[in-house]
Amino acid sequence: MNATATDSRAGAIPRQGVYRILVCRPNHRLGNMLLMTPLIAELERLYKGAEIDIVAEGPLAADVFATYFSVKNVYCLPRRGFKHPVSFLSLISRIRKTNYDLIIDPCIGSGFSRTLARIFRGTYKLGFGEPGKAPNLTHVVPEAMAPNHMAKRPVALARWFSPSAQSESLGFPAMDIRLTEGERANGKAVLRELLSELPPRRATGTIGIFADATGRKRYPTEWWNDFIATLQELSPRSDLVEIVPAHGRSMLGSRLPSYYSSSIRRMGAVMAAVDLMISADCGVMHLAAASRVPTVGMFQVTDAKVYGPYGSRSSALITSDISPQDAARRVVQAFPDLFGVQASEETSAEPQHAHP
Repeated sequence: MNATATDSRAGAIPRQGVYRILVCRPNHRLGNMLLMTPLIAELERLYKGAEIDIVAEGPLAADVFATYFSVKNVYCLPRRGFKHPVSFLSLISRIRKTNYDLIIDPCIGSGFSRTLARIFRGTYKLGFGEPGKAPNLTHVVPEAMAPNHMAKRPVALARWFSPSAQSESLGFPAMDIRLTEGERANGKAVLRELLSELPPRRATGTIGIFADATGRKRYPTEWWNDFIATLQELSPRSDLVEIVPAHGRSMLGSRLPSYYSSSIRRMGAVMAAVDLMISADCGVMHLAAASRVPTVGMFQVTDAKVYGPYGSRSSALITSDISPQDAARRVVQAFPDLFGVQASEETSAEPQHAHP
């Protein structure tokens, strides 16, 4: 399709007549897929009755959007597709058979997603860029208009040429994997079994810990040991549960009741059953937030204003210049109702939260 890029909102995308939508987000990381869930929720609101297809990479996206009624196809391109040319090109050819009403490239700076948006067939093609410099798009939103947070950017993109009087009052949709009632019930049952191994007592709440991350985002075991010791000292009646990483090894020496699953939906269901999740900055942090449980994300490297969890009382805690003991105090101070303690002089240090 040869089209001239639109430089303003003058050429709005019609709200009526858009029935087939394609979102191009060819990425295999769990966090990046979860950060797309607000976009799908927004498309459902803007284009009621439309059917949505998603182009992703690797298998995780299919689980993330498994219960989205509006999503028909999640096309999972093989990772490193150049090593699997037959399956890669076969799937690309299959997608090209559909003529979409709207194709969305929600990324800034991704050449791969922009290439896919270009080669697939669509009446309207929407993405970020500089006006006059994105000839393969029919509708271009200036990058300067993108919000800081990665989950909010594609929502703002979708709204730009499809304005709605409700948009401003609604704020931004939360990340959500839309766990079913059955999944949540199973998660609660699993948590009860895990906690049944603890001595009988009247607990004030259950706190989930995920202690893994990649590269410099990972905290040392000693950091977590000090953090947890302070949590237990400040709130001895809180139950702690570890969520075990995908590699299947406890990061905390298996000292806590632990849950492991290779299924992100089962993991999300169990996390949804706790009262608070505490996690390093990683995909599981976003999974916790998308499971609609209050989540504290620990940040020491990446920008919390871009990647921090939000919604359901979730927030980011900047730890780059504080001790693990101080980090624990600030979590307790932020959630005194969950820890069953009163904010005291010992825990009332000003929290360094970054709210996206």
